Amino acid sequence: MAEPDATIEVLVRPRAARDEVAGEHAGAIVIRVTAPPADGRANAAVRKLIAKRAGVAAGRVEIVRGQAARQKLVRVRGIEPGRLRSALLGYGTRQRPIRR
Repeated sequence: MAEPDATIEVLVRPRAARDEVAGEHAGAIVIRVTAPPADGRANAAVRKLIAKRAGVAAGRVEIVRGQAARQKLVRVRGIEPGRLRSALLGYGTRQRPIRR
């Protein structure tokens, strides 16, 4: 049986106060990372955050499109699309509200 893959659109906000999933905007999942968008550091932080929330190894998270842009297409191997979206957005789990 083939391993499931999930792809998601992500909007990255580098140089944030903390690493977090901040919700959705125009169908994309908004991810804030503290890393600057230089030398691939923001991309590495995005991969690490997605992997942690999805419960997979960081090596299973790949930026397919948008390496140098804020809008990215990310593929995660080993998780179904619905489960990935739920894991990132916190469906079915209690999370503290985002303070503004």
